[in-house]
Amino acid sequence: MSDAPASWSKLTDDLERVLYTREQIQTRVNELGAMIAADYANRSPMVIGILKGAVMFFADLTRAIPASISIDFIATSSYGSNDVTSGVVRILKDLDRPIDDRHVLLVEDIVDSGLTLSYLVRMLRARHPASIRIAALLDKPSRRKTPLQADYIGFSIDDLFVVGYGLDFDQRYRNLPMIGVLKPACYQKLGGEES
Repeated sequence: MSDAPASWSKLTDDLERVLYTREQIQTRVNELGAMIAADYANRSPMVIGILKGAVMFFADLTRAIPASISIDFIATSSYGSNDVTSGVVRILKDLDRPIDDRHVLLVEDIVDSGLTLSYLVRMLRARHPASIRIAALLDKPSRRKTPLQADYIGFSIDDLFVVGYGLDFDQRYRNLPMIGVLKPACYQKLGGEES
């Protein structure tokens, strides 16, 4: 893979191509951070990272927001033991602090079907925040099964199987500094889809 550093060759050999480089991602994250800071001027939002996939994006995005923020994390599962969503969402780790009357920004790695994120938004709205907005690194509108739109989108992509920068397949590839398209042979042999 010519676009990837040689030190990543064992993982990047599984990629068809690099979709977004580290530099492209960082440029877009900085743009999103400036937009969020402008939109939340004179407010101190609670920025909530959705574990595990959003960790890389969350860390870079929060550092790119030149404003007063607080952070928290929530973890969900709708995949069970395989990598095809079951449609049943479980909360694995809840928030540590209440969100009543707080402006909330949910940070997600990818909006695919939208089912898990829609459930999460409904659950959090029942806790009476002042507002809820969504920042997503990637958006796959062609896969949407529920009418959900992120407020801040890093990149809109086609229906590709992508990994890297927090996105995984079978818990691998999250630490790649770029986002790449995984070769079908890597996931078809296990019958999986993205998580």
